Amino acid sequence: MDFKELLLMEPDSGTTNIRNVKSKHWTRWLGLEHRCVVPFNSFSEFNKAEGGDIWFALDETRPLACFGGIWTNWTSVRKVKEGETTNDLYAFLTTEANAEVGSIHPKAMPVILTMLDEVETWMTAPTEEALKLQRPLPDGTLRIVARGMKEDPASGT
Repeated sequence: MDFKELLLMEPDSGTTNIRNVKSKHWTRWLGLEHRCVVPFNSFSEFNKAEGGDIWFALDETRPLACFGGIWTNWTSVRKVKEGETTNDLYAFLTTEANAEVGSIHPKAMPVILTMLDEVETWMTAPTEEALKLQRPLPDGTLRIVARGMKEDPASGT
């Protein structure tokens, strides 16, 4: 078996974070047709010394915000059990961490859009203008709202 055949047998774990938007690998997906927003009300960063998952939100009520992201329809032949599959995939942009996230995960934080005009810019502006949103939120914007495994109550009737 040659190396290319071995690679085809490896599971494709994908990518969820995109930081280096100047990389030729990512530039083809930065156009309008591949941009998306990923809604969230809280997100976690893992820090073993702090006890595991640390959950951040804009405040304790966990209002809705969005990650700036990209998506594509991708055909993968690197799925051992499923064979070739076609999937809609997305990833979100990251940037340097602000003070709150940096105290737990100093490497990076998601690009967070908190205002409708930021979402509009991300979804409609030329790439150079849209990428100006790849910045950390100002220090003091995020709060730690939980620690440990996610335990939101199940919704239902």
